[in-house]
Amino acid sequence: MLIKNSATLRGGLLLIGGMSLIGMVDNFIRFIIDEGGVWQFYLMRAVFNCLLIAGYIAYWKRSFHVNHFWWVVLRSMLMATAILVYFIVISFLPIAIAGAILFTSPIFLLIFSALVFKTRIGAWRILAVIFGFIGIILVLKPNPQDFSIYTLVPALAGMMYALGQLVTRHKCADEDTLVLLFGFFLGTGLLGLMGIFVLGISPFLQSVSAQVPFVSTGWVSPSGEFLFWTMIQGIGSLFAVLALIRAYQIAEPTYIAVFEYSFIVFAGFWGWVIWKEVLDAAAITGILAIIAAGVVISIRSAKSEST
Repeated sequence: MLIKNSATLRGGLLLIGGMSLIGMVDNFIRFIIDEGGVWQFYLMRAVFNCLLIAGYIAYWKRSFHVNHFWWVVLRSMLMATAILVYFIVISFLPIAIAGAILFTSPIFLLIFSALVFKTRIGAWRILAVIFGFIGIILVLKPNPQDFSIYTLVPALAGMMYALGQLVTRHKCADEDTLVLLFGFFLGTGLLGLMGIFVLGISPFLQSVSAQVPFVSTGWVSPSGEFLFWTMIQGIGSLFAVLALIRAYQIAEPTYIAVFEYSFIVFAGFWGWVIWKEVLDAAAITGILAIIAAGVVISIRSAKSEST
């Protein structure tokens, strides 16, 4: 029991450390939204991080074997798309709100598990899902008169993230962590390259997304500031993701998953320190509702797996 508790403690601390780092470096995205687009950021960060990972593999002579190639591809693109939407949301919403929307993934994960794998869910988890969606409404505060499909775009991050987790759990559980890490960053690079190419040949898409310049900007000559913050964010995210992977390797996921919500606290703190972002009462209530829903789902799912 002592070893188990020790592993849980170390895993929880690694998870909190990783989330605190991500919560800080993701705030740096705001420094580059006027210097370039999300597609160029995605591509350049991917090249930098993939080279670092490849160098590590070569130096330590680590094996690099993919067991389920197409499932890894699917998982990589789902996770890369989820974080892409999250970064886009950061460009026009406070990062604590963007993070809260991303971490609606347990809600969508439960729904997808019930629909796809026929997982039985009880009253507590059903209530948590309802509570979580109320939280989403409070956070986004959609105006009924202005409601459109674009109002739901931020929630797409949580949905895609949940699908990526589902594939990870059921189809990529035996993959090497370096394979999944490299695949994720490679997926972000491919999305970035695709975005730059499409924007380059389609001025129409540039005009459609002109209200969000971070989305409509293709390739531009990178400034020193763009390169600096992209590199800093890339290094920070690389070490943070490694910490998260290590945490789930040494501790039982169902015991430490709730620590992921510390990200919202750290993101909100650094958003306040760096950008002076202050959330209103409705947004704070919505975030707390989303966190409560995620915690309840995690705890009830853990109890369900142990019986």
